[in-house]
Amino acid sequence: EVQLVESGGGLVRPGSSLRLSCKVSGFTFGENGVGWFRRRAPGKEREGVACINNGDGRRYYEESVKGRFSISTDTAENMVYLQMDNLQPEDTAIYYCAVQMMISRVTIAMILAGDYDYWGRGTQVTVSS
Repeated sequence: EVQLVESGGGLVRPGSSLRLSCKVSGFTFGENGVGWFRRRAPGKEREGVACINNGDGRRYYEESVKGRFSISTDTAENMVYLQMDNLQPEDTAIYYCAVQMMISRVTIAMILAGDYDYWGRGTQVTVSS
């Protein structure tokens, strides 16, 4: 069974950095994908933030985080990371890690929640002065 556990969230001031971690078990990095999503408010849909195609290493980002966020993996430790720099109040959300068991090559760059098969429970990030 695939399980994901996120950590690293917290309360920070605008302009600060955080690194989120996601421990993945029951999963082997290969021709599949991992991604980070966020839900900014209860009742709102999860929006894709960043993802990696583990098959070719390509990374994709939501427009508002390009240049500020960076997704990476440590395949030896089965970890997925999201480095977030220059955080802004609009980045406040619950952040979720997810895996896509088979790459959807047509939509991977769109980072769609419906393409992902397993999810963690999330970690809260709050950016406030």
